[in-house]
Amino acid sequence: MNLLITGGAGFIGSNFVHYLLTNHEDIRIVNLDKLTYAGNLDNLQWEMDDKRHTFVHGDICDHALVESLFEKYRIEGVIHFAAESHVDNSIKNPYSFVETNVLGTTILLDVARKYWMEGIGLYKQGFEHARFHHISTDEVYGSLEQDGFFTEKTPYAPNSPYSASKASSDMIVRSYFHTYGMNVVTTNCSNNYGPNQHAEKLIPTIIRKAMALESIPIYGNGQNIRDWLYVLDHCRAIEKVFFKGKSGETYLIGGHNEKTNNEIAAIICDILDKLEPIKNNHNGIFSYKQLIEFVQDRPGHDFRYAINDEKLRTELGVQIEYSFNKGIEKTILHYLKKYR
Repeated sequence: MNLLITGGAGFIGSNFVHYLLTNHEDIRIVNLDKLTYAGNLDNLQWEMDDKRHTFVHGDICDHALVESLFEKYRIEGVIHFAAESHVDNSIKNPYSFVETNVLGTTILLDVARKYWMEGIGLYKQGFEHARFHHISTDEVYGSLEQDGFFTEKTPYAPNSPYSASKASSDMIVRSYFHTYGMNVVTTNCSNNYGPNQHAEKLIPTIIRKAMALESIPIYGNGQNIRDWLYVLDHCRAIEKVFFKGKSGETYLIGGHNEKTNNEIAAIICDILDKLEPIKNNHNGIFSYKQLIEFVQDRPGHDFRYAINDEKLRTELGVQIEYSFNKGIEKTILHYLKKYR
């Protein structure tokens, strides 16, 4: 099977490329990535030597390039990770988020539709099982209070330019199913963590700042709550939805690990105190927790995200394997090697 994976040099994408190549001998991957701030070829060191993996440096908004890849490699499936995803950056420059996340997704969908299909609901011979899998986020649903969970039926209520652009792309994907009868699936996940995450994200930032004995910035009062999903659990869920999910459906993927930002910072600092204790009470600092500093809150900062992924578990049998303690220890060890 020939797959086009977009954004496969980014955090989740690179982990998924590695997972697929490790677990599927019959899959060949064309990996299209623009290598913006979030993409890094260092994430693909092993994969670049695999003959089943072809890396293409390019933009999903380049219509001619996307068409040429479908023709050259006879693409039979798309798993679409590529996105501008940093909320702070979307506040500063929303235009690039709309361009990549909305226009780029539309270009991919339409090239795939024309390459795979002859008409409404009619697939060309040899492409009867071709599928477009769109990777999205729980942020499209807005913010929860202390109680309740997002489900596939939760109304969309995005609160940042980033989440609004992802919500828009979700709607475009949905429209290609209902208008053209195209075989699409969408997954909306909770906050991911694990190896290869960009340094600006919360968990890598806490580790990086702590290792440098710099202030660890936490927005507002640190009480914002996220559901944390280890990236390899996410990869297994994506695999299951791509191969077994029902066409036209959306599946939510959660980590079952709700933590406040304060809790995340404290857990990481406690582990670092054991693994890499501060020597000689550096400037009066004997614990990394002393480096935590509350900073001005992000505009439109959602209070809580939490997912009920019963549909994923009951229909497709997906179960989370990584507890937060297990996943965060593996993550910290990865970054200790990087930042030492």
